[in-house]
This record gives sequence, C-alpha cells and structure tokens, in this order.
Amino acid sequence: MWMLSEHNQSWVSEFILLGFSSDPISNRILFIVFLTLYLSSILGNGLIVILICLDSHLHTPMYFFLCILSILDMGYVTSTMPQMLVHLLTHSRAISFAGCWMQMYVFGALGLSEGIIFVVMAYDRYVAICYPLRYTIMLSWGLCTRLAAGTWVCGFSFSLIHTFLTMRLPYCGPNIVNHYFCEGPSVRSLACMDTHLIEMVDLVMGVFMVATPVSLILASYIRITLTILKIKSTRGRWKAFSTCASHLTVVTFFYGPATYIYMRPNSNYSSECDKQVSLFYNVFTALLNPIVYSLRNKDIKGAFLKVMKRGRVA
Repeated sequence: MWMLSEHNQSWVSEFILLGFSSDPISNRILFIVFLTLYLSSILGNGLIVILICLDSHLHTPMYFFLCILSILDMGYVTSTMPQMLVHLLTHSRAISFAGCWMQMYVFGALGLSEGIIFVVMAYDRYVAICYPLRYTIMLSWGLCTRLAAGTWVCGFSFSLIHTFLTMRLPYCGPNIVNHYFCEGPSVRSLACMDTHLIEMVDLVMGVFMVATPVSLILASYIRITLTILKIKSTRGRWKAFSTCASHLTVVTFFYGPATYIYMRPNSNYSSECDKQVSLFYNVFTALLNPIVYSLRNKDIKGAFLKVMKRGRVA
C-alpha cells in the first residue's frame, strides 16, 4: 500500500516480507521446523532462568549474567519468529511501516544488548580465572547490577539511532523486502535516495558495537589463556578451559554472522545470502545457548535434578 505526502509523492505505508519460499507445501514444512526451533529456544532458555532463580547455589555473577543472556535470547527470537510463522501459513506477508519500525528497533536493541553481555561474561571468566581469590570483591553485586543495566541502556540507545536513521529515509517503492523480518540492511536497500552517509554512520556504530566487543573478548581470552598455561596440573588446565568453551562457542556463532552482515560495504549486499546468515545469530544462537550451557555445566544439571526431586516429593 502507498500513501501520499504533502508534495503528492507516494510513500510506502507497508512492506512485503518475501520470507524463504512461496510454495505452500514448502512453507508448511518450514513452519513445523521453525516452530520446533522457536519452542525449543523458549523452553530451553526459560528453564535456565527458572533454575538459576530457584537454586541459591547459582546465585553468583556468572549465572546472573547467564540468566540475563537467556532472557535476552527469549526476547530476541520472539521479535522475529512469531511473525515469520504467521506469514508461513497465510497469504498476506505484509507488515505496516510502524510495525517494521518497531521490529527493527526491538530486534536491534536485544541483539546489541546480547553482544555486550557476551563481553561482560568474558570479563567474568577473566576475573574468575586470573584473580580467583579476589573474584567476589572485583565482581560485587553492585558492579554486576550496573554492568547489566549498562548493557540494556547501550543496546536500546544504539538501536534507536540505527533504526531512526534507517526508517527516516524516503521509501517510495518498491516495498518488497527479500527477508523474513525487517532487518536494517535489507530495508535500507529499498530507499529511493543515496544511502552512503547512513552506511558510514552504521559502519562507525558497527566498530563500536561489533569490532570493539570482539576485541575486548579476544583480549580477555588471551589473558585467560596465558594464565591457564601457567597451571601445572593437566586436570586444572582442562577444568579452566572447559569453563570458557561454552562461552566461546556461543560468541563465535553470534559474532561471526553478525560481523558479515553489519561490517561490510553495501555494494556486497546479497539478500538471499543474508536471510540464511541471519538465522545463525537470530534463531540458532538462541537455541544453542541453553544446549551448550546445560550439557557442559554440572551446576545447571545439578540444579535441574534438585528441582525434579522436589517435584517428585511434592
């Protein structure tokens, strides 16, 4: 649909999201697959949040940040998946201009917040391994709360800038977005004006919100690795490395695809490729978090068994 401006110029009032397929049979199969992935992500992350809240032994900075990560994951995947599931079963794939604005903002805010919480979690591991005797002093609950609040504030603030700059561009047609949700680069490619300035602003923001966090995480793990190598016992080294493996796995799946999408020139934009790549840092990362942290974590397993025993006794 279109609307007229005061200068009789037609402007887009809604966008059409193409999704992955136009074939009804393929869409039904994709609906079952993505519904399974979505429910698994929500249930897995929700379980981690519940276990951390119920078990007092998990009331430590490490699990506090893991709880925040799980909450972000549930919101992150919910910002895109329900709408995509509806579009897979209906003929209409339209999203209003305001709806696209809101989806882009929420998706970006939660995604940026998640990227920052990974830095905080890397710092937590750095303190735990490099300064174990000062862990509770260096990571007091007051500092943990401020770090968590700062994560949300930074994520929602930078996303507002990105969304405002993208959605204030003139969109006078076409209004077909070759994506399954309103992601910045895919929508911006439809603007009917030169977007080089906006791309430069996005690139600068990308340095702050992608390159800087990755550099901080790498710096933390370089210090962690040097400290671990000084440990004489093989068992001690393995235990220290194993506490970091889960975090590194999830960080790689999140930042690898995100760097490809947001840290490259617009001339290399490929809508078909971007749709598939975005699934990794949107859908699969949210699903991977509870799997990695639960299967490799004895404390989470122990908390789950305690809750199950309480349920049986009750």
